[in-house]
Amino acid sequence: MILDFKIGEDYIEVLCGAINKKYGDYVGRLKINNEGQYFITCECCLECPLEAFEKHALKEGSGRWKRNIWVHCEDEDKVPLWKTPLIKYYTHQANVPNRKDSTMRKQNFHRDEFLRCTRCRKECRFHLKSRPDIKNYHDSLNNKCWTCSLWPYQKITCDDDEERSSLKASRGCSRSSTCQGCSTCYYEGCIKCRFEDCNCQKCRDFMLYAEP
Repeated sequence: MILDFKIGEDYIEVLCGAINKKYGDYVGRLKINNEGQYFITCECCLECPLEAFEKHALKEGSGRWKRNIWVHCEDEDKVPLWKTPLIKYYTHQANVPNRKDSTMRKQNFHRDEFLRCTRCRKECRFHLKSRPDIKNYHDSLNNKCWTCSLWPYQKITCDDDEERSSLKASRGCSRSSTCQGCSTCYYEGCIKCRFEDCNCQKCRDFMLYAEP
């Protein structure tokens, strides 16, 4: 019943996708191994990194992934994953244990943050998934003259449309897609978001007084 369905020696694979309300559909390939772990490779373009599907679809950390990801069926187009037989193969365990470095599970998680342009007053989203991402946001936050043109992800101007309010409600918390701040996704300060080479008061206080 599912189109483009393939069976391997120890996995099954189907064409899948996710709807991005701002940019349209992103297509990938969903592979489920015999241990019940899900892997999605991105196929939006030839130059795209295989692991970029979640980032493009803006679904990182979303608790509604079973509804957001779709597959094609013979009698219906774009069927949510939870409505298909594929979901029975999911073991309800996160893919985190599959990572080579299990210490990743202990790292602090930071939700997305927004920064307002000083010129047009529109808000731009910053994804705080890695230390370089957090550094970009930290430097931008300390820039009192920050504008849309300095957004690090792609080239935009003050004439571009602002992200919809309905999308802003989702800030990437792994506990709840509409979380406004909790102990899971919000940290006042940690080694991941404070920097030795920064002279701002928060970074200096953290480096001087934080427990090792």
